[in-house]
Amino acid sequence: MAIHLLILPKKSKANPEGKIPLFLRVSFNGQRAEIALKRFIEPKLWDNRRQAVLGRNPESQSINDQIRAFKTAIYSHYSRLVEKSETISAKKLKDLFNGVEREKKTIIQAFEFHNDKMEKQVGHDFAQGTYDRYRTCLKLLKEFLAKNYKTDDFNLEDLRLEFITEFDYFLRTERKCNNNTTVKYIKNLRKIINQARAFEWMQNDPFTNYKAKLEQVDREILTQNEIDALLAKSFQIKRLEYIKDIFLFSCFTGLAYADVKKLSKDNVFIGMDKNNWIQVNRTKTNVQSKIPVLPVAQAILDKYQNNPECVQGNKLLPVPSNQKYNAYLKEIADLVGINKELTTHIARHTFATTVTLNNKVPIETVSKMLGHRSIKTTEQYSKVLEVKISDDMSSLMDKYKKITPLKAVNE
Repeated sequence: MAIHLLILPKKSKANPEGKIPLFLRVSFNGQRAEIALKRFIEPKLWDNRRQAVLGRNPESQSINDQIRAFKTAIYSHYSRLVEKSETISAKKLKDLFNGVEREKKTIIQAFEFHNDKMEKQVGHDFAQGTYDRYRTCLKLLKEFLAKNYKTDDFNLEDLRLEFITEFDYFLRTERKCNNNTTVKYIKNLRKIINQARAFEWMQNDPFTNYKAKLEQVDREILTQNEIDALLAKSFQIKRLEYIKDIFLFSCFTGLAYADVKKLSKDNVFIGMDKNNWIQVNRTKTNVQSKIPVLPVAQAILDKYQNNPECVQGNKLLPVPSNQKYNAYLKEIADLVGINKELTTHIARHTFATTVTLNNKVPIETVSKMLGHRSIKTTEQYSKVLEVKISDDMSSLMDKYKKITPLKAVNE
């Protein structure tokens, strides 16, 4: 004997706006139980044959997704009862669906469950920085719950769009996060919600109708003059000299901090051009990068080939902790007279622009060396290169200089 599921729109329970609610009817062995979807639709939008709402708008798609999720959950409960040879009834299936016989999960439980799993995968499937961002997001979520809801947790089933928009507002105002940082934290939360829905810990999607997008940001880069200033500067203090060299190495390879830190001799090979190349899987994306070692980068590697720390740890460069690295970079910027906040990101952007694109290296080649999955990611760098645009337009400028200007039209 099998169960039968049917979605019923109930016209008798229409709301003041004329919209009708949807119910999932569970039938088994002559018994019936109904579960409210808590969603209302225009009567004309219901397709009874397809058991779906007509239309491709976000609201219709959301309701249809919910219908599929409800049915999947009921069938899953039914299968488990069959496997355990337990008594089955329509009411029992409804109670299981509504969580009557199981503990309700909370957002903090779901977040901690996710983070515990992710922590064990750091260094394999996830970078340390990715895990740290999820930890920070959880910390901010706890602060938000304490301030806005005077509680330390929140049931997943009670989450609604209001909760998401309030958290968004909290990040922007209380924590002074900019738009892109806020969107990234909300994206982290969304992953937790999607996972909870996949595990059937909750049914509704509080992100329905939530809209936010990343804004285009002008990326800071070093000019050739600023690179030359760093190359010309020599520090007597070893820690500053180390950091300056490591930063320049990133400027001439495009490698991020985490990738430079893990480099060993095994990452260097002789290319078809008989020169040294670096091959490494990017920590952030696990995409492979193959980069020819430019003379400046090679000189830096040669400088540290006998460094005790590098020899003992089988490392190419003596890279300190990220905290020390960033702190020393600020000191270096001041001493060299660079009025920019030096970071490993600036070094990577500098390689993409000043070092490569600005010297007419094709964007497709740059994209491969940076380890980008899509060339669209690389295209953001080409937008800031006025020098490159000037070079590309120079021949056109010369051509039109030879054309006699139009004479003024007599009035």
